[in-house]
Amino acid sequence: MPNSPSIHSEVHLVHRIGWLRAAVLGANDGIVSVASILVGVASSGAGHGAIVVAGVAGLVAGAMSMAAGEYVSVSSQTDTERADLAKEASELKIHPEAELEELTRIYQNRGVSRETALEVARQLTAHDALGAHSRDELGITEVSSANPVQAALTSAATFIVGAALPLIAAWLVPGAANVTVVTIVSLLVLAALGAVGARTGGAPLLKGTLRVLFWGAFAMAVTAGVGALFGTVVG
Repeated sequence: MPNSPSIHSEVHLVHRIGWLRAAVLGANDGIVSVASILVGVASSGAGHGAIVVAGVAGLVAGAMSMAAGEYVSVSSQTDTERADLAKEASELKIHPEAELEELTRIYQNRGVSRETALEVARQLTAHDALGAHSRDELGITEVSSANPVQAALTSAATFIVGAALPLIAAWLVPGAANVTVVTIVSLLVLAALGAVGARTGGAPLLKGTLRVLFWGAFAMAVTAGVGALFGTVVG
């Protein structure tokens, strides 16, 4: 008796897109936003207490903003998906033949012969017509579907974690070294975040790290310049 073929198991990373995007965005925004606030306020010549208070305010406001923004934006995406699915369900009831032809042409355009495409479209329509059109016509899948609550909580939590690191550095190191220490800590954490995000998502480590590092450094540099200019003008 011939050996039965072994099952080829693959582990894909695309299912991580939803929470990974929110996590990386939240942590990156937390580090960059609060570090930039700290560096900008410190560059203006403000005292240590004012710098820390500004950082705490930035952390709280940023976390709330991230949660609200993610929830609203992702909810809007979900509403759009539901509206499209409702419209597609209606079209399937009113124009079933036209929808079958539409599905057939989609498969034809992907390189399948007319006869095979029609047969596949018929079988998928009989099995789950709305699911087939949702996936192949609208591009809506379980993987790509958004979860507003998950995105909001993930973004807020990772924002707080990211923002806390430069804030702790600013709190522990008063005086002239404040800007230098906050900048170094923030850049190191950004580099680590870029590497972790790239590895989790299966992307090249160096590319992911440099991308996050560059834009974080750029944001802090611009804010420091504005803070120094503002401090000179006001002083």
